[in-house]
Amino acid sequence: MDDRPTGPLAGLLVADFSRVLAGPYATMLLADLGAEVIKVEAPAGDDTRAWAPPVRDGVSTYFLGVNRNKRSVVLDLADGTDRALARELAGRADVLIENFRPGGLDRFGLGYDAVAATNPGVVYASISGFGTTERGRALPGYDLIVQAMSGLMSLTGTPEGEPLRSGFALFDVIAGMHAAIGILAALRARSDSGQGQHVEVDLLSSALSGMVNQTSAYVAGGVVPHRMGNNHPSLYPYEPLPCADGELVITSGNNAQFRRLCEVLGVPELADDPRFARNEDRTVNRDQLRPLLVARLRTRTTTEWFREIVAAGVPCGPINDVAGGVGFAGEIGLEPVVDVGTGEAMVPTVRNPIRFSGTPVDYRLPPPRLDEHGAEIREWLGSSGKE
Repeated sequence: MDDRPTGPLAGLLVADFSRVLAGPYATMLLADLGAEVIKVEAPAGDDTRAWAPPVRDGVSTYFLGVNRNKRSVVLDLADGTDRALARELAGRADVLIENFRPGGLDRFGLGYDAVAATNPGVVYASISGFGTTERGRALPGYDLIVQAMSGLMSLTGTPEGEPLRSGFALFDVIAGMHAAIGILAALRARSDSGQGQHVEVDLLSSALSGMVNQTSAYVAGGVVPHRMGNNHPSLYPYEPLPCADGELVITSGNNAQFRRLCEVLGVPELADDPRFARNEDRTVNRDQLRPLLVARLRTRTTTEWFREIVAAGVPCGPINDVAGGVGFAGEIGLEPVVDVGTGEAMVPTVRNPIRFSGTPVDYRLPPPRLDEHGAEIREWLGSSGKE
């Protein structure tokens, strides 16, 4: 196959039996780093191919967002010949990743035990919604369900409003990153032992880990967090505050930052006020402090205050829409968009966030059309094989 990768994971073969988001996001990260990823799709294709609008040239932008640097082959696991090809791929792979319901690939001879029996070095990663216990395996794992059941929605929104979901599938993404980390760790262990292993990630565990201070508040402190809108339970100020023409997010992570904020706002005396001198005091007395800060902020525009507050070394920023966020990243030189492919096949995608000094990320293949590479992959695997 042409277009061989050159990144730090070059030479690794990943058999990607996953679909939708968590698994495909993990495999795209690996592919960006140089792994050769073969995306195995059912005849109908990955579900996200049909998740539209929006679209680009008739293709779902959802699918485009997590499937660059991969080759697509359609294998119908209900068909004996295709099933044999899938097993051959699994037997050659360094990594196999799947997000079927727990045990769902066993009936095709593609579960961990069956694959490891002929490929003992395989790192086999499984992503589920709620794990593999008797109760957990029976539950379908959609991100929104996990946002509800993990407690995240109880934290999102205003105190008087209804629980809200995150604006994107947060826990699918976190689980995908956890899966990628687990795979890399297992590959490192394999370099010493020669043996692969089964890596398991579930969305609920990823959610509870990803909520960090909120879950720790309950587990370590016995406190059940609740919705606070844009307020932070342990820091103040740490929220959007109104200026003359809009809101500016201002964060004060320590007492020195708060003192600098007070100085730039022209109210240095607030930093010495015993009600506000320490972070604990500011957090408890936020209702008294907020109007004092707002009175000063309303005298100037968000742009004017942003420039001055940042210059003073205090973190702050305007509230952008997604276009504004991408645009600002471009303004500061982060080059957030990379074009993958050429000509009519070129697709703009969001840059991988990891930068290497010696082995850069490789953007070699646009997200594939369904079965785009089927013929060459079947030939490579030996498509004349029969069960």
